[in-house]
Amino acid sequence: MKPQDDIVYLKGVGPSRAKVLASELDIRTASQLLEYYPYRYIDRSSLATVASLTEESGLVALRGKVSNMQITSTGRYRERLTVDFSDGTGTIQLVWFQGTKWVREKLKPNTEYLILGKPTVFNGQWQMTHPELEVENGERRTENVKYMPVYTTTEKMKQSGLGTRALARLTETLCDCIAGLDETLPPDVMAKYHLLPRSEALRAIHYPASQQQLDAARTRLKFEELFFLQLDYQWAHSARLQHSVGRVFASVGDYFNRFYSEHLPFPLTGAQKRVIREVRDDLRSGRQMNRLLQGDVGSGKTLVALMCMLLALDNGSQACLMAPTEILATQHYQTFCRMLEGLSIGVELLIGSVKAADKKRIKADIAAGKTHIVIGTHALIEDDVRFRDLGLVVIDEQHRFGVEQRSKLWAKATPPPHVLVMTATPIPRTLAMTLYGDLDCSIIDELPPGRHPVRTFHRTEPRRPLVFSFLKKQIDAGRQVYIVYPLIHESEKLDLRDLEAGLDMVLSYFPRPQYQVSMVHGGLSADEKAFEMRRFKEGKTHIMVATTVIEVGVDVPNATVMVIENAEHFGLSQLHQLRGRVGRGADQSYCILMTKDQLSYTSQERIRTMCATTDGFQIAEADLRLRGPGDIQGLQQSGVLDLKMASIVDDEPLVRATRNEVHDILAADPALTAHPILAQYIKHSKNKQLWSKIS
Repeated sequence: MKPQDDIVYLKGVGPSRAKVLASELDIRTASQLLEYYPYRYIDRSSLATVASLTEESGLVALRGKVSNMQITSTGRYRERLTVDFSDGTGTIQLVWFQGTKWVREKLKPNTEYLILGKPTVFNGQWQMTHPELEVENGERRTENVKYMPVYTTTEKMKQSGLGTRALARLTETLCDCIAGLDETLPPDVMAKYHLLPRSEALRAIHYPASQQQLDAARTRLKFEELFFLQLDYQWAHSARLQHSVGRVFASVGDYFNRFYSEHLPFPLTGAQKRVIREVRDDLRSGRQMNRLLQGDVGSGKTLVALMCMLLALDNGSQACLMAPTEILATQHYQTFCRMLEGLSIGVELLIGSVKAADKKRIKADIAAGKTHIVIGTHALIEDDVRFRDLGLVVIDEQHRFGVEQRSKLWAKATPPPHVLVMTATPIPRTLAMTLYGDLDCSIIDELPPGRHPVRTFHRTEPRRPLVFSFLKKQIDAGRQVYIVYPLIHESEKLDLRDLEAGLDMVLSYFPRPQYQVSMVHGGLSADEKAFEMRRFKEGKTHIMVATTVIEVGVDVPNATVMVIENAEHFGLSQLHQLRGRVGRGADQSYCILMTKDQLSYTSQERIRTMCATTDGFQIAEADLRLRGPGDIQGLQQSGVLDLKMASIVDDEPLVRATRNEVHDILAADPALTAHPILAQYIKHSKNKQLWSKIS
């Protein structure tokens, strides 16, 4: 059997099971089944015993014999089969509600079986429902290996006879009969890192003879995954540098120099100056810039972006900034107008709420080149928005846009404009791209003088009176407060504090007219949101009760406390963005994460991370570890990267090693003429659309 052969032809599969494997696991070929790896192993030399079971026991394997088979009718054509299973240390009852006829025919007295399942206590007795079982000490090779593979399965698979032991038998058969498993890695790389041959690693990952062999198989398969991921991105990066022609912005002219000398609102930090130099080098290189600008909230990314846009203007091109919300776009517009006053630079705001007549005029001015800088939302990517000469695109909070949306803006000029992506928290997709070098990365790692890191605390419901007492002290001291909720209306499915109920509770603690409260959520009109935001910004209200509509776009230096209700239901990136609404002034600011008492492991890790650091990259790494980096090349932006074995966070040494090896290979053999296997892989990859080239 060859790797590309349809799995239907493997002995033990057939059309029915092939259909289940395809629908449940997306397994259609022999190679896909080989690459469906066990998620754990059971050591046959130290199986569990009935006497050792506890209520915390997860999936266990037991060896013993059956007795006392009983069949009970549970309705028309339905029956329950119960069997006592003893291993000499105790007895557990096995129960089947489906497939009972098949089980009855298989079970024989005085025969030793191996069972696999999760034990529970029912009516004071140990019980295991629908365990997988097989005759122990059989003739199959899998019965004689030390480690028994355990695969992830679904209920539908089990109903089709495709439980974990059935999958083990299929992979055993496949390992014995498959042919044509060619080596994929260069021989010198294999020798340098003492890697197992691919065929040996695939066999060992399913049926390791020892822990050492299992470790060696894992290392080999992880290395292979990371090596080809590196090859994808470094080849794409190299191709972009070689073939992606960029506009040459050679001049530093009056716009930039006058702004720097006459309009700079505060002295640039060393980090800001460094980033501007890096962008400047890109803009005059003749290659298209594709740069990530990372910096925590308040580090001065927007000022850097504006100065980079002035470089484009100095070279006769237009620039645009795309923001995810009208609030944030409007804030950028107001900031730019204020900073650029007196420089004779045409700045326009293009958002959905702009009146039709104004939109028509703005679009005409953009097409004619009268407008130098355009700031907008998704409205910028509409087909009828045409630029005379778009030279630089700045994308703010890029994780709020889909890749296809960004590509439409990227394609509005020929040659393509330079791209600068700004984010306060790199999402896993962006961090992964940065690790692999496809994006050039600039980091603003200094806060302006006088800024203090936000102090973050975790509190539960019993401590709410103390939290609100703290809020009153902050308000009495002249400060303002945000309280953010995840929902607008009460949900029957989720036990969350909804915004309307939250507002009632806040008003009970902070009664009018002594305290003034604003409420903002996505259900309000743009004018209503702007009115409430303006009241808060002007200090006319003490508390802003809101949903995540304020995640970006609100800049109120006097606000010093951010309370996030049901914080366990927010992702790390969102928590970090919300926390970034405070800490914008010279006063110490605070973030309070309110949660229920009992939290899942993932929620605990998120809360712990938020309380431990304000560093955006550390938060992104934690997010990457908890959520996965997404399909970097494709359109998915969260979830599991297409890595079956490796982790770009946990396997950082292998990431570095594979990155170095691929770099050396491409440096010595750019066309891969001496590496035909790698060249064939690249040829296949080039047939796929590489969205990763688009910021």
